[in-house]
Amino acid sequence: MTVRPTDLAELAGCDLGSHTVTFTDRDAILYALSVGAEADELELVYERDLRVIPTYACALGLWAVEAAGELGVYDRTNSLHVGQALEVHGPIPVGAVEMTGRVNDVWDKGRASVVVIDVEAELFTAGYTIFLPGVGEWGGERGPSSPGSEPLEPTWQGTVGTSREAAVLYRLTGDRHPVHVDPDVSGSLGFDRPILHGLATLGMAVRAVAGGIGAHPAALGSLEARLISPVLPGQDLEVAAERGEPVRYEVRAGDEVALTGSATFA
Repeated sequence: MTVRPTDLAELAGCDLGSHTVTFTDRDAILYALSVGAEADELELVYERDLRVIPTYACALGLWAVEAAGELGVYDRTNSLHVGQALEVHGPIPVGAVEMTGRVNDVWDKGRASVVVIDVEAELFTAGYTIFLPGVGEWGGERGPSSPGSEPLEPTWQGTVGTSREAAVLYRLTGDRHPVHVDPDVSGSLGFDRPILHGLATLGMAVRAVAGGIGAHPAALGSLEARLISPVLPGQDLEVAAERGEPVRYEVRAGDEVALTGSATFA
C-alpha cells in the first residue's frame, strides 16, 4: 500500500503512479505551431510524414508535476518550474504514451525547497525541477548546488519572435495555469500581464537552435535547461548557441536571461 506523505521530509521517493496520454496528429501539429514551426516545415505541420518534436514529451509529462502538487504537502500555486531535463530514447509516434512518475529528490535550501520529479516512458525520460519559495528549514539535506559554466561563445545567433497570443495558444497543449491567460492572476503574482510558459520558451529555443546548427528539430537526443526569468508574449527571444557536444545555448528576452541550457542532436 502506498503511504501518502504528510510533509516534505516524506516526499522524496514518493510514487506518483502511472498515467496514459493519447495524442493525435492534430495535437502534435498544434504543439509544433505553438513553438514556432512554419508552414514550409512540412514534417512538423503536415500529417503525411509527420515527425513529433521531442520537446512535446515535456508537456506530456506535466501530469506528474500536478500529481505531486495534489498530494497536499506544499502549495502548488506557490511553486515555480525552474529546471527541465529530457532524454529521448527513440522517435515518439502519435498515439498512446504510457508513463510512470516519481518524486526523485527533495532538497532543503534554507529559505526554499526544491522538488525533483521524474517521468519515465518507453521512448523518453523527463525531469522537472520545482522551486518552492519560502518553504525551507525543515531539516532536509541541502542537495547539490547548480554547477557553474563557462561564458557562452556563440557560433550561431538568431531572433525568435513571439506573438501576444503565444501563451493562449501554447496552453492548448496541456498547461492551463491561469497565470498564462488571466491578468488578475498574473498581477497577483507580480507580473505586468500573463506570462509565456517556460516550456514554450524552451521549445521555441531548441527548435531555433536545431535550425541554426543544421539539425532537424525532431532529431533532439537530450536537453537540460534552467528556466531563469519569465517571458512576456510578444517579446522577441534572442537565442545564441555554441556548437559542441552538447550544444550550449542561451535565451534572452529584453535585458534578461530567460533560460540557459544544453542539447544534443542525432
